[in-house]
Amino acid sequence: MKIINNLTEKQYKDFFNKSKYNHFLQCYAWGKASIGKGLKPVYLGLVDEQNKIHAVCLAFEKEKFNLKYYYAPRGPIIDFENKELLKEFSIALKKYLKENNGIYFKIDPGIILHILDENANPIKDEINNEWLHDYLIDLGFKFKGYTKLFEANQPRFTFRIDTKREIEEIEKSMNKTYLKTIKRSYNYDLEINDYFDADIFYKLMKDIANKDNFNGFPKEFYDNFNKEFTKDKNVKYVTIKIYPDKILKKTEDELKNIEEKLNNGLIPDKKKIDTENIIKRLQKDIEVFSPYKNKYPEGLISLILICPIINNKMWTLYIGNNSLATYTFAVNRAYYEAIKIAHNNNCDFIDLFGTSGDPNTNVKNYAGIHEYKRKMGGTYIEFIGEYDLVEKPIINKILPLFIKIYRKFKKM
Repeated sequence: MKIINNLTEKQYKDFFNKSKYNHFLQCYAWGKASIGKGLKPVYLGLVDEQNKIHAVCLAFEKEKFNLKYYYAPRGPIIDFENKELLKEFSIALKKYLKENNGIYFKIDPGIILHILDENANPIKDEINNEWLHDYLIDLGFKFKGYTKLFEANQPRFTFRIDTKREIEEIEKSMNKTYLKTIKRSYNYDLEINDYFDADIFYKLMKDIANKDNFNGFPKEFYDNFNKEFTKDKNVKYVTIKIYPDKILKKTEDELKNIEEKLNNGLIPDKKKIDTENIIKRLQKDIEVFSPYKNKYPEGLISLILICPIINNKMWTLYIGNNSLATYTFAVNRAYYEAIKIAHNNNCDFIDLFGTSGDPNTNVKNYAGIHEYKRKMGGTYIEFIGEYDLVEKPIINKILPLFIKIYRKFKKM
């Protein structure tokens, strides 16, 4: 068998859509969308002498000093239970690297290694694919290590929610406090729709990036993503619009009504403490929403959540939101709405796309991210990790140093 790099869109999609191992990071549209990040996608196929396709792989090719190296996020798309096929793939991949002056080819299979308990320990008698790890090593792949946080190209841990269950059952697995915040979001009459505007999303993402000190992607990427993923209806958007004027009017009326009852002695003594707490909440709402008065008569889009959906699988990929979305619990509501969308579309699961492998870490507030996603009640999952098939080991060791020096001189 050999690897070819000129698969047509139809050839790639036909094989991809039939595989149970597919992942949105390997779909045809992801490669096209990522051109907006400055990446170069190549669509590879493992074919036999009759040109029958036995595996496909979206990889991103980079080139430095006339040398190439590749990365296949959550790839390849192959029958991982077929050892002989995996062997053929590794042999063909080695040859492909040699023919294309390649240094290495990094794969990052979307294969679950273990199902974990709340302390990140493998659960006995659950999924265990350590055999695959050992076999990839036997085939010549170099393992990049059991990363715990977000050191790898893709998160090695995640939570997945089984959305084949009824919504009521899913709610029972959620943290009760988390569920209460979702219910509280209904107090603000949030408007939920599937509208997407790349300019608005880019601004929301940019605000978060500036606040949390991370680099987002160029707006061109989000434009490309929307264009490519909507072609085959491979994306769902959860967009939340807030109407500050309506909220203010409703809150002021409610506050006036309660204060009148309180002043007229119409509230029993045993309920006065609760009433005072309600008054404080309403006063806080007025304080928060007053600066927005008369500025957004058509409403303000405060949150957009982007969810790729591929072959009965769904992921929460990117979220952009402002402070109003946080205050009104629109963020929690968005994830809840995404879960309902996955359920209504007969998805097997919704993947929350990344968490810590160390629940107690204090690095970059990763423990906080983990705790937030844990409250949604999903299954804690560990992926198998990254593996490199190296063709030029010496260059592979010194390349990072050369690139670092090259970038330093380029900035001078």
